[in-house]
Amino acid sequence: MTKQKVIVLPYEEAWPSEFEKIKSELAAAVPLVGLCIEHIGSTAVKGLAAKPVIDLDLVMDDGLFEQVKSKLLIAGYTHEGNLGIPGREAFKYTEKPQLMKHHLYVCEKSSQEWQRHLIFRNWLRTHQEDRDWYGKTKMEAALLYPEDIDAYILYKTPCILTIYQKCGLV
Repeated sequence: MTKQKVIVLPYEEAWPSEFEKIKSELAAAVPLVGLCIEHIGSTAVKGLAAKPVIDLDLVMDDGLFEQVKSKLLIAGYTHEGNLGIPGREAFKYTEKPQLMKHHLYVCEKSSQEWQRHLIFRNWLRTHQEDRDWYGKTKMEAALLYPEDIDAYILYKTPCILTIYQKCGLV
């Protein structure tokens, strides 16, 4: 059991503007051609309950990773590797009090992981029944496992896999 407090909140209208603050800072730090910065994850879906953490992908043309990595280092981000998910490189930070807590991932445009993020997010944005079901499942999981992130993830996995089937990801 991994001890980590699990908090899931109803959707907050401020999340898109918090994403924009992070995006603006990243765009200034990594001013390379061929980049886009996308709000992904549950906070990117209006009406979806979520952990209060902004997930974002910095998407780059293939072959730019080392340049992006060095610019992110200067901006205060440390490369953590792919954390077991090929096609997605994770970065952490320690001091960014001006920004909402966030998870930063770097993907190449050709990455299957980038495509999965987009397809799942867009499906939830356009399919209210699945969005509501997923939100309810996450709220239940957080209530059942408020101190166990692994059990929280395991509880919501069947819901995610069913939605993946609906949107063609499996």
